Amino acid sequence: MTDSTVEPKEVPAATPVDAHSDERLSDLLIASTSVVERLDLEVVLRRIVEAGMTLVGARYGALGVISPDGGLERFIHVGIDEESAKHIGHLPVGLGVLGAVITDREPIRAAHLGSDPRSVGFPAHHPVMDSFLGVPVRVGSHIYGNLYLTNAERGSFTAADQELVVALAATAGIAIENARMYDSARTREIWNATIADVMSAMLDVDGANVLDVIAARVAALIDADLVAVALPLGAHQLILSTVYGISAAELQGHAYPVGGTLTGRALRTREALSVQNEPADTIFDGQPALGPTVAIPLYAADEALGVLMVSRRPDGRAFTAADLEMAFAFATQASIALEVVRAREDRKRAETTRDRARIARDLHDHVIQRLFGTGLALQAVSATVDRVASEAIESQIDVIDAAIKDIRTAIFALGSGERRGTKRLRDRVLDVVAEVSDSWMTPVRVAFEGPLDNVIEDGLDDDLVAVLRELLTNVAKHAEAERVGVVIQLADDRVELTVSDDGVGIPHGVTRSGLANIAERARLRAGSCDVVSSAEAGTSVRWRVPIEPSTGPLR
Repeated sequence: MTDSTVEPKEVPAATPVDAHSDERLSDLLIASTSVVERLDLEVVLRRIVEAGMTLVGARYGALGVISPDGGLERFIHVGIDEESAKHIGHLPVGLGVLGAVITDREPIRAAHLGSDPRSVGFPAHHPVMDSFLGVPVRVGSHIYGNLYLTNAERGSFTAADQELVVALAATAGIAIENARMYDSARTREIWNATIADVMSAMLDVDGANVLDVIAARVAALIDADLVAVALPLGAHQLILSTVYGISAAELQGHAYPVGGTLTGRALRTREALSVQNEPADTIFDGQPALGPTVAIPLYAADEALGVLMVSRRPDGRAFTAADLEMAFAFATQASIALEVVRAREDRKRAETTRDRARIARDLHDHVIQRLFGTGLALQAVSATVDRVASEAIESQIDVIDAAIKDIRTAIFALGSGERRGTKRLRDRVLDVVAEVSDSWMTPVRVAFEGPLDNVIEDGLDDDLVAVLRELLTNVAKHAEAERVGVVIQLADDRVELTVSDDGVGIPHGVTRSGLANIAERARLRAGSCDVVSSAEAGTSVRWRVPIEPSTGPLR
């Protein structure tokens, strides 16, 4: 045997390129993990931008969410501080190279943004940006948005950078879909809790306060900056009766035209509607700008009670399809609950009407007859005594006559519930008095002067009754009064409604939202509303409007 020498083969060492590739794949895995580990959509979107910047060494990054009309609905940016962003002004809307990524639906990589023919330049105070990489982020077959990266640390983005970011975008699409599903489930949970809470609360209040309860509970539970209830004011206007949130004091009691508004459309279509990028309603000059808004119509059977408006600030999170779906469910459930409340109120009213009719019969058949008999007896005695005694007796007979008139007025008011459905103004006024004051110890004194039923029409009767209801409700809630009087009279070419009480008056500094509504109704009819109040003398409100409205008919 002869010895033979076998030369060992050299094993090639790992190249730096291979090591670099492994390192970048590891970075991609880390970036993808950071994106998918959270379910909050806002956090996920920001982490996608941060992960992309770290992965390819970009100075600036952003994610533009595409709106239904093809532009940018939202723009989450990283790398520019808030102070600089304020100086730049409004965020991009999807023009230039950013828009090209939207329309081409494919990645775009540019070494120099300024030399790209699609570039439209930068606004003042914008930082200098040179290299650019834009990649669509797909959620299923739908492009959710685009990931934009600029100013690569190595001078420009490479093809390898593009591949990594495309891979990251695929993972980001899955993370966004999971976050949206989670957000939708959480939205439904919040709305379901709100619906349950509102429905429960509605069953414990009277019909006059039910819309206030709805607004208060929604404001407390739903993520919103403004919650308001708009009530119909005639056929062509709405008035904000209840407002919670931004500029509540300024918005409370303001009336605005129905036409061309989201609330008007919701009331007309009887569907929950939303807008995302425009003010929902123009109520008055200088009102706060409103962003994403949902309008929910509130009906009882076929009667439009009002519209619940839920708004966020212009930069607030948009309402989702799940929000709109649950808002529609809320409107349906609220209508059912309103029907239950109304049926309960009708049953209570029927029971009260029966009791009032019985009391009225007893007053007429027993009390008045006895007083009348006593008066006749005193007249007989008066003829048999001297002049001084006779005058004293006659004065007491006059007192008895006045008492009989007061009792007859009370009987008329007690029996007014049996005349529901009639259209005379007097009957409608007495119906309201009977309804609001059914639990008061002392009957409301009501006086009519002039041929009211013959001259008041054209919607003025509706305003008159609404104002009376509001004033009596205020007395019931706040006045602590023992005596309340109502006078409706014709004076020249005007009708005057005066409601007075001997209560505690209106404390200084208290928000007069109800009185603001009343004053607005008077203003719309070129009238006036005067309030005189003190702790010693109580409160007197005089509402005066022309019989022929000078600002045009309201219905």
